Amino acid sequence: MTYIWEQRHWPELCWDTARLSLQLADVRHRQGVLLGRMRALGFELREEAVLRTLTQDVLTTSEIEGERLDAEQVRSSLARRLGLDAGALKPVDRNVEGIVEVMLDATRNYDAEVTDERLYGWHAALFPNGRSGMSRIRIGAWRDDAGGPMQVVSGPVGRERVHFTAPPAARVPADMAAFLSWFNAPLDTDPVLKAAAAHLWFVTIHPFEDGNGRIARAIADMALARSEQSPQRFYSMSAQIQAERADYYDALERSQKSGLEVTFWMEWFLSCLGRAIDGAGEVLSAVLIKADFWKVHAQASLNERQITRAEPDARWLRRQADVIEMGEARQMLPGHRRPRHRRLDRTRHPPTGRGGRPQHEL
Repeated sequence: MTYIWEQRHWPELCWDTARLSLQLADVRHRQGVLLGRMRALGFELREEAVLRTLTQDVLTTSEIEGERLDAEQVRSSLARRLGLDAGALKPVDRNVEGIVEVMLDATRNYDAEVTDERLYGWHAALFPNGRSGMSRIRIGAWRDDAGGPMQVVSGPVGRERVHFTAPPAARVPADMAAFLSWFNAPLDTDPVLKAAAAHLWFVTIHPFEDGNGRIARAIADMALARSEQSPQRFYSMSAQIQAERADYYDALERSQKSGLEVTFWMEWFLSCLGRAIDGAGEVLSAVLIKADFWKVHAQASLNERQITRAEPDARWLRRQADVIEMGEARQMLPGHRRPRHRRLDRTRHPPTGRGGRPQHEL
């Protein structure tokens, strides 16, 4: 079998721009509509929306790899770093701090050059104790293949299925130099398409011993931030990939076993991105309802306790909007028993890839 990196002209990826044009225009339109809606919010609500989105992004990019983080720790770490008031902040595990650092650096500093040292720092942040699970791994440096070829496998021991074999470690420095030169160069294509190509290119090189999937998605998020010229994130590509995890793996595997013409991957990425943007409404619904609530009732005479109760719980805010419209706010709000906030719906699944646990991140 010939992998994409074994092609004679690798890494000269190409795609059918005309075939992608309508799909790209549609995704760009959806981006613009969402960003316009978010920019119409006040500063505090916009920052709350960013906090919700980044929390979801951090949780799901880790969950894709079978790692479940504590949602409250993630939110606390993000709130502290963003300078937001999120109530009592929970102590945060160093592993949580690491992925939060990576995601914030990728999006807040989206216009900064990506260098090998910057990527080494991201990698070290993901593995603060120098281990992946029980195994000690090479941190903050390109892999050396001391343990054999870098392969993505699934299935029980003795009956493993190899989904992908990465380029030999000896090629990684040159391959990464070419990738970084291309990624940092002035745009010669739409930045959304560059995000798609960057994701595939980086994860194909698989430059690190572990953590490649999370770093590839961080790089894609950085390119998407560049496409919007904004460090604020209002949708989560990682959350959508998690929801379509099997299709994500299949699209990667098919593309990595094909030629340099990667239109199929670009179409899949654009479709997934479109669904991620559409799905932002679910995560941000409470923030948007809260904005509508105060737009309609900005002149309502509410005491401090009533205002404090106006927290981002969508169902509760809908009920309170109805109450105020009926002129019953003062009777109902003070004695209202606040419902519990529901964490992100994260369906349990075994920490496996297609048929078994991948040996390395995709």
